[in-house]
Amino acid sequence: MSTLRDLAEEHTHLRPADIDHLHRIAGDWQLLSDLSFADLLLWVPVDADGTFLCVAQVRPTTAPTAYQDDQVGRIVGGPEVAHLGVAYSQGRIWREGDPVWYGDVPARHEAIPVRLRTAEGEAGEVIAVVGRDTNLSTARTPSQLELNYLTTADDLAQMIADGTFPPPRHPGETTSAPRVGDGLVRLDAGGKVTYASPNAQSAYRRLGYASHLVGEDLAVLHRRLAGDPLDGTEASNGILAALRGEAPPRREIDARGATMLTRALPLMPAGVPIGALVLVRDITEVRRRDRALITKDATIREIHHRVKNNLQTVAALLRLQARRVAMPEARVALEESVRRVASIALVHETLSMSSDEAVEFDGIVDRVASAATEVAATEVSVGMRRRGSFGVLPAEIATSLVMVLNELLLNAVEHGFPPADETEAAPVAAASGMVPVAPPEVDPSLRPEVVVSAHRFRKMLHVSVTDNGRGLPPDFDAERGSRLGLQIVRALITGELRGTIELRAGANGGTEAMLVVPLARSTHDGRSQG
Repeated sequence: MSTLRDLAEEHTHLRPADIDHLHRIAGDWQLLSDLSFADLLLWVPVDADGTFLCVAQVRPTTAPTAYQDDQVGRIVGGPEVAHLGVAYSQGRIWREGDPVWYGDVPARHEAIPVRLRTAEGEAGEVIAVVGRDTNLSTARTPSQLELNYLTTADDLAQMIADGTFPPPRHPGETTSAPRVGDGLVRLDAGGKVTYASPNAQSAYRRLGYASHLVGEDLAVLHRRLAGDPLDGTEASNGILAALRGEAPPRREIDARGATMLTRALPLMPAGVPIGALVLVRDITEVRRRDRALITKDATIREIHHRVKNNLQTVAALLRLQARRVAMPEARVALEESVRRVASIALVHETLSMSSDEAVEFDGIVDRVASAATEVAATEVSVGMRRRGSFGVLPAEIATSLVMVLNELLLNAVEHGFPPADETEAAPVAAASGMVPVAPPEVDPSLRPEVVVSAHRFRKMLHVSVTDNGRGLPPDFDAERGSRLGLQIVRALITGELRGTIELRAGANGGTEAMLVVPLARSTHDGRSQG
């Protein structure tokens, strides 16, 4: 389905600033819909002949909808939208007319003009119309709560017509909470409570206030209830700012082990401050879970930090042992083990600085590649380059994949680009580890280079490690290679990573290792998890 912006740009001549204002309304109008017990439809004029296009719709959570089918994208003209034409041309809220029928559903039409205030703060021209359509099939005598909802809805509707609703959004704020059903408090111009919904009364009771809210000065009450004086002052100042016609950011009040989120909105129909609307939500359990998660995350990060330290200790011990070993073969084996342990430590080091069990893998690959050129036993200067991005990988994939890439990169550097005076035949480049054969001719103008490429496609990670070295020997068989590095690569790819690997000659010489790793892991019962 096309978005609000797509529909407006395709069918109207609205300016970008006008469309942005319509986006702000659509981002905050669930409040008005719930207070009105009505569907809201955002209509924009298409032609001068009175044709309108519906670019957004919201249904109430407090009442049944008037529309079973979505109306977005519908273009309507003629008598059906005459009320929209009146609101658009005359710039006033339209409430006249008899109920209409949508199939078997009787509904009441209203139309609210939408204005965007000018840079000077004056009411601008009407740019759209909000249709407020109420399902009358369950109409009954309204309760005190419903009367307060409807009165507040009318005030906000007038503010839309004035161009003062919705208020500017503060950076980082969402529009999801609190909502009307969580708790509503209405204040008069002096800041005294004139109405509090039952849910709002319950939220304040959990903070320790057991009396009725009606008649209380809410700013003073917030200052008195808050456990932290600074929080109490901020919450109180938010109420006072709303009474002055400002739109303060959401505030939290902590008291007696409970937490309440508040949102204060000014009520200024026709530009006259008449009070404020305060929405409240008890978020005590949410904050408890947040604190538990923070504690858990800190514990997990500390575990990864300790694992990293332990692996570095193991690597240091192996390095010391390698210096004391007289046999060259044993020393080489120990040095290779040091590098393998260090590559795993890199993953745990990254996880120790992350808030979840996933890592940005590009930085790890770059560090492993840089280390491979520094520690590889070759006199040739080999360049390393990465193309594409691995993105964020879960820890269980990252740990195995970093070992695979470490082996492939080290072997590509050591075996693909041996010293110029080496008389023995070259081993396999890029993780082959096979018996050397006579090297083919290599273009001396080519700069020795290893390229790591990565891209994602349909939940699969495709990785290639390519060098422009001497290439594979004619009788190379990846399945029968005897070197430990190649065995580690095969075991990790086909076992831990459940992927595939193919070693082949590069298109322009050298060697290419192609890896395909699924990003969705399988659980024990056979189901996949992303």
